Amino acid sequence: MERKTLLLGSNYLPIQVLHWQQAVKLKYEGIATVVLEYSDELRGASVTWKWPAVMRLVAENREGRRDVRFSRLNVYLRDRFHCQYCRRKFTFTELTFDHVIPRRRGGRTEWTNIVAACRPCNNKKGHQSCDESGLFPWHRPVRPKSLPAPTPRIDPATAPPEWDGFVTY
Repeated sequence: MERKTLLLGSNYLPIQVLHWQQAVKLKYEGIATVVLEYSDELRGASVTWKWPAVMRLVAENREGRRDVRFSRLNVYLRDRFHCQYCRRKFTFTELTFDHVIPRRRGGRTEWTNIVAACRPCNNKKGHQSCDESGLFPWHRPVRPKSLPAPTPRIDPATAPPEWDGFVTY
């Protein structure tokens, strides 16, 4: 049976689902500690461990942090998947991004000029300015210092019972 391990951040929030080899490596290197184990055992030549079901990072790596990279997903995360014109929440595939100052008028594709928009609002605004279209962003677009990490998608039908209490479905 192929066992997966749920990796939590140091704050106990889910970060990702690991293959068992990755989990063993994190445990061996002391990067993560085991929070909960499966009843099965992993046997090596000189060591026997319980199979890790849930692990937690010992500390977050803050040294390698850089500015948040501009991308479609990161714009949607910054705007919390809400259209900045009608304020409704949408899925990734239902959103587009809009240039507040249209490119035709010198608007650039950068953090301070892009907002998440649903297709109807984006079509309504078109290539017009906010004044011309009457549509104004809910929040002023800014370069974020950080973004919430997207949580892993976990299917409740296939999630092991050991993960209950650590993930929300």
